[in-house]
Amino acid sequence: MYLIFRRLLQIYTSLKFKVYFHNKEKIPSKKISKKGGFIIACNHQNYWDPPVVASYIVGKFSFMAKAELFEKPLFAWLIRRCGAFPVVRGADSEKAIKQSIDAIKKGRILVIFPEGTRSKDGTIGRGKSGVAMVASMAGASILPVCLMYGLNGEKKRIDFAVGDMIPASELIIEAQDRKEIRRVSERVIGVIKELQQQIYDLVE
Repeated sequence: MYLIFRRLLQIYTSLKFKVYFHNKEKIPSKKISKKGGFIIACNHQNYWDPPVVASYIVGKFSFMAKAELFEKPLFAWLIRRCGAFPVVRGADSEKAIKQSIDAIKKGRILVIFPEGTRSKDGTIGRGKSGVAMVASMAGASILPVCLMYGLNGEKKRIDFAVGDMIPASELIIEAQDRKEIRRVSERVIGVIKELQQQIYDLVE
């Protein structure tokens, strides 16, 4: 059923948007993606971010989604089938981190938005600690991705930039070492910002 949903989603997004890829060769091969067990860290600008990522990278995904999205039974059933699980904002993050690690260990690709919230103007904010904690505790590599919408006045345009995979060996930290947590979080956000600038440089 997951594969059917993914295929329908891919068809719909390809009809709704025109996607311009940057560094497409850095998207993991089907063999790697199908095996899963890594993280995609992406800026968060639009509600379409999760389905767009899932449409163009092969694999089975899991997403953190705000608990409010699960209040409507039919929609909750749909996004659960697509790999989403609820997170209560402001609540203890231990459960969300555990669910994230479990998903990675099961061979899923976990999509994380390090900023923790959507940016209304496209500016990439400061990274939260979650991406660093999950990557270190799960022993997972991180694939940085940047999505930008509507550049050059093209409302249906999406620019999709992919960075180099950051290996798990470079993301190991001590659980309570705030300096190291901040270092990893800032590194991930820094790469996403570089991808955003790359998009601007190529489009302008």
